[in-house]
Amino acid sequence: MNPFRKNVAIAIDGGGIRGVMVTRALMKLEAVLSKPCSQIFQLSAGTSTGSIISAGIAARLTAETMYKLYVRLGETIFKKSWRTMFFPLSKYRYPHGPLADALFSAIGDPKMRAFWDQETPFDVVITTFDLLTNKTRFIKPWKEEYRDWSVITSVLASSSVPTYFPVVDGRLVDGGVGSYANPCYVAAYEAQFCLHWKPEETTLISLGTGREPQTTRAGQPANFWPWQWIEPTLGAFLSSADEQQVHLVETFFNKLDFRRFQIDMKEPVQMDDPASIPLLATYGDKLGQMILRDQYDNIAMGVTPEQIRFNG
Repeated sequence: MNPFRKNVAIAIDGGGIRGVMVTRALMKLEAVLSKPCSQIFQLSAGTSTGSIISAGIAARLTAETMYKLYVRLGETIFKKSWRTMFFPLSKYRYPHGPLADALFSAIGDPKMRAFWDQETPFDVVITTFDLLTNKTRFIKPWKEEYRDWSVITSVLASSSVPTYFPVVDGRLVDGGVGSYANPCYVAAYEAQFCLHWKPEETTLISLGTGREPQTTRAGQPANFWPWQWIEPTLGAFLSSADEQQVHLVETFFNKLDFRRFQIDMKEPVQMDDPASIPLLATYGDKLGQMILRDQYDNIAMGVTPEQIRFNG
């Protein structure tokens, strides 16, 4: 692994229970560097499950602690009930209570300003989408508008995937509803224009939560019923937005030491499937090895499979 520069930031994608693989990958990074993530990074940006991990890093939780939280609480947060049984007759599948309780047990109930006002300030960017203004909000500990926001409320807002969790404060839903399921561009912008880090002195680590395999077959879409368009259309949006954010960082922050890591999964994994945790842990170990070996996500970072083969 090439050494990091003076300033180090991390951006973590959304993905529900698939955040397990990120915590496992970060466990490997902590082991090699012999320090917790809160001492490796000075800025964390996250969407949805990425906001949970980003806030955890800022709150000085180790990657192992966060991994154990996912393992222990997966079944509780995504517990099957009458809501899941009768969905979509119910408005959402899972209540916020178990996730809020888990966050409280792990970090207490600090305000966002606590991250910035400590002796060594730590910057966090949590994305959420505001349905009333039709815009993405970027919740930060130094920004006056958000300093007194509860960290738990901020994370719940970022994690409230529509139909899975209820809307927060009558208006806020998952940050991935906008263009920032992958918040790497947000992190690059925050580092250079808000924290005034010099790009040539900055490393940005961007972690995905798994690229699902292509399951649509040739000719199949011609026979889709209306409801069958939902999943491929959403997948196309998320995939395009993901790669767009990577492209923006490469284009406008080309002096940055930008490292994007992503895993190609062999099977689809639902964001609310805690039974997949052992599999996700295995993927996370592979993701961690990719970080340590500087095996970047070539496809997202503008290198095609053909170019990879051509270059040997």
